[in-house]
Amino acid sequence: MTTTVTPGQRPADTRRKSETHRLFLEAQAADTDAERERIFEEIVLINIDFARSLARRFRNRGVALEDLEQVALLTLVRVVPKFDPGKDRDFLAYAVPSIRGDLKRYFRDHAWTVRPPRRVQEIQLEVQRAHARAREIGEPKSAEAIAEDLQLKPADVQEALLAEGCFHPLSLDTPFSGEPGSSSLGETIPTTDEEAREAAEARVLLEPLLRALGERDRRIVHLRFAEGRTQQEIADELGVTQMQVSRLLSRILRQLREGFGKSPLEVA
Repeated sequence: MTTTVTPGQRPADTRRKSETHRLFLEAQAADTDAERERIFEEIVLINIDFARSLARRFRNRGVALEDLEQVALLTLVRVVPKFDPGKDRDFLAYAVPSIRGDLKRYFRDHAWTVRPPRRVQEIQLEVQRAHARAREIGEPKSAEAIAEDLQLKPADVQEALLAEGCFHPLSLDTPFSGEPGSSSLGETIPTTDEEAREAAEARVLLEPLLRALGERDRRIVHLRFAEGRTQQEIADELGVTQMQVSRLLSRILRQLREGFGKSPLEVA
């Protein structure tokens, strides 16, 4: 067999690919099941580090790395006997989709403390990665832009972005924002019927006022008061300075306060 080295492929990867193919050919020619099983075990050992590297791509998302690695390794063991070297395919090209699929299913079934709709679970990881990549290069994207890139519905992308907290629900003692003196999340929840009625009345009064705001202003209000973002995080999201966000927030809040004294028809 002639081993083809693809651009960017490391020598170790090339050797593993060549050795794996050789062992599969030996397994095909093995005289006994015991001999074939021994060769399969050797194939697993050769590719075990690669399976673990796939598992590591899903780490820090609410599931222990040890559990992820176990899922990846069990899938590796399962697919080795099913591979047919006669089709002249790279074994990893055959195995990777199965390993990734099992890792994603494991997340879907076990990782969610709060379980969002199935459609959100299936796209959440891809959406969060696209969002993180955009922030890393200093070009934050809106849900609509991410949806266009991934060919998804904007509403589903927005839900997926908001679903990140479903892996680790926040404690009620968590500060509402990262700024000094911020109230905790628990302090924003009504504790009596009277507070609940006041909160409901506030929502009724605010709805037409928020609807009258421009798209960017509504986005700023959502980021600040629904997602609890700091002014700097909002600035990074919108591509402006923290000082500009501070001024925008002051204007928006002033506009909302003034709107409380108007009738719904005047607001509209």
